[in-house]
Amino acid sequence: MANTLPEARNYIDGEWLGGGAALDSRNPADGKVLGTYVPGTRALADQAAAVARETFERSAWASSPRLRAAVLFEFADRLEAAKEEIADLVVAENGKLRREALGETMGAISEARYYGGLARTVLGRTMETAPGNFSMMNREAAGVAAIIVPWNAPVTLLVRSLGPALAAGCTTVIKPAPQTPLIHARVMRCLAECPSLPKGVVNSVNEHGSEVGEALVASNDIDVISFTGSSATGKRIMAGAAPTLKRLSLELGGKAPAVVFADADLDQACRELTGGALTMAGQICIAAARFLVEKSVEKEFTDRIKAAFSAVRVGPGADPQSQMGSLIDHPNQDRVLRLIERAGDEGELVLKGGPAAGALSAGAFVTPSLFRIEDVNSDLVQEELFGPIVSIETFADEAEAVAKANATRYGLAASVFTRDLNRSMRMSRAIRSGTVWLNCHGRLFAEGETGGYRHSGLGRLHGVEGLNDFLETKHVYLEAGTA
Repeated sequence: MANTLPEARNYIDGEWLGGGAALDSRNPADGKVLGTYVPGTRALADQAAAVARETFERSAWASSPRLRAAVLFEFADRLEAAKEEIADLVVAENGKLRREALGETMGAISEARYYGGLARTVLGRTMETAPGNFSMMNREAAGVAAIIVPWNAPVTLLVRSLGPALAAGCTTVIKPAPQTPLIHARVMRCLAECPSLPKGVVNSVNEHGSEVGEALVASNDIDVISFTGSSATGKRIMAGAAPTLKRLSLELGGKAPAVVFADADLDQACRELTGGALTMAGQICIAAARFLVEKSVEKEFTDRIKAAFSAVRVGPGADPQSQMGSLIDHPNQDRVLRLIERAGDEGELVLKGGPAAGALSAGAFVTPSLFRIEDVNSDLVQEELFGPIVSIETFADEAEAVAKANATRYGLAASVFTRDLNRSMRMSRAIRSGTVWLNCHGRLFAEGETGGYRHSGLGRLHGVEGLNDFLETKHVYLEAGTA
């Protein structure tokens, strides 16, 4: 019988291309093969970059805002038409809950439509510096953008970079994550079906290892790198891009503190932080990773959050009864299980998670963990754990809360829970983080910029500022004289 499993190929200059031997893509919840993908090569990466460069320099794409808007709206329409299929594929290949997968897909549709609207409003400015002397500040596309996509939200995190890149007038080369090639191929089909999209504007090369990514970072044909992923990989990209002085847009790791004051609504805080910590099984850079709790309510909060975490039902994403899905693969399951043991050695395990048993034992499941710790210098506090494991730390007053919230090198997101409006505003200003949520956690949308301080990255995605990393400002000067 012929193989009927889907195959994810490379997409260059409007054509689907093969390559080397196909590799399997598996469901992390049960280990079953879902389909195959054709890994790319350095040669294919170089070919895609050259096509994108040629298209940028010789086509009218960069100077056609109405065309760019039309493409983004067509893309959004096709994503919406395929949303159920895409969400099912995200559940199968990524392991997350179906409501999370559908939410991610709807978020990507929103991103595409938002930047479709902005494509026609890329504005510069004009000023007269002296009588008859005019300065025109034009905003122009930066060139060819390479977009390196992570596995944890492969639809939204692609479109939130691709949307502004296309709206700005860039041509692109995408490198999807090797863990989620089938999801990416389905999204690329939506793009390929857009009737207004010129060949060569969007290209995609699959990865296995780091060969393709390294080629794009080093390429003289690439002007901008947009990367979402770990801080360690971001640093390697910075080093690799230095010889060609590429512009970098980096959203990197996070270690989001959630600061809970004694006057907080603890029911609301626990409800928000259970979701904020365990969405996507904690495999998201904005996850609530540290619970900083005022000492006078630490016991009450700990009892409530332990009960909430214990009640979370872990299971396959397609099961409507599941409240948390699997990790992305078994190596990450093993890594998180080792972290849980370390947490018991260095701190106090309040709730010890472990691998799921019975029918779920073949999957990469880990139940939630909580641990108390006061040593902010511990790697368990300082490093991103990227799983369903959260620390509980205490503070005595507002000053100590600020100091502990800022005690790591990360600054991507944070949340504050208090009924005191003035305190919430003081804390939001004092915490060194790109996003601070007040009495909630994890709200993201196309209109609101996100990004990090310090080791959490460079630049901003979402919102109007999301265009900035894909645009240059050109000063055109004219001494016209006076009439």
